[in-house]
Amino acid sequence: MLGRDLAYVALVARELAAPVAVFERHLGLKRADLDDGCGGKVATFVAGGSRIAIFPLGHPYVGAAAKPGLHHIALGAPDLGKGVALADEAGVRAVTGNPVPGLGGRKRIELDHPGLCGIRTWLIEPLDTIAGTASAIERIDHLGIASADNRAAIATWTDRLGCALESQQTDIEVMIPVESFTSDKHGVVYHSRPPVPVGGLRVAFITVGDTELEFLENFDPRHPATVERGASGSTRQDQGAIAKFIAGRGAGLHHLALKTRDINSLLSDLARAGVPVIDREGRPGSRAGLIGFVSPAGLGGILLHFDERRG
Repeated sequence: MLGRDLAYVALVARELAAPVAVFERHLGLKRADLDDGCGGKVATFVAGGSRIAIFPLGHPYVGAAAKPGLHHIALGAPDLGKGVALADEAGVRAVTGNPVPGLGGRKRIELDHPGLCGIRTWLIEPLDTIAGTASAIERIDHLGIASADNRAAIATWTDRLGCALESQQTDIEVMIPVESFTSDKHGVVYHSRPPVPVGGLRVAFITVGDTELEFLENFDPRHPATVERGASGSTRQDQGAIAKFIAGRGAGLHHLALKTRDINSLLSDLARAGVPVIDREGRPGSRAGLIGFVSPAGLGGILLHFDERRG
């Protein structure tokens, strides 16, 4: 594997105050501000064996054209030269052969993200380990990725780069048409026809460090991209969100998911604190878990959800 772990995931926010308050105050993640090599500091938050780094719009690390949301990942590589060589063997080029300044005084090298199924990826010298636990959050559960082709993602990240395929599944929402025949003499007869799919996603989880990359591919592009903003989610809405993302931005990082032991209490606590949430309680999600989304409006445009599950 070209990087031994996920050093950090980079988020871009319209403004920093709201997401910083959620991660630090409401979720209890330990904060560590790191020099960015550009004369400033970046707020990072420890989540399991990885970090969440929050950048403002226009920061040199994300570029002037960056939009709010997840921007890139950085894989820890003790030997950048070896990491680049391994990537090259796997058919993934480095954008430049010369390292540039990274967080915490480390050096980093950017990889060609089209060769990584749209995921902007850097190799970085490992960051310092910081002990920190949070009462609400165990770790980063996964990073959601809008995927154009899950088979290509598996071929790249597992077959060539050496990451483990954790699991695959298909999520489908169906409609069951029901007819009723009501007679004033013979009573009521109900008849149901076979289920009709109305939305779905093909899902593949690939392990990187102590988290997973969750590749989400539209199950059937013939279904319209339906998204009701602010409404509690569903599989059909999730499919619509991924389809719209692909159409507008192309394949790439879509959302951040944090693992929690008690999703209903966490969502309730956030709502009482004034943080806007989309789901008021956990709903069924991937890997036999419960998921619940926070509104991007309360996180500077970042899409975040929580995941309660075994394992």
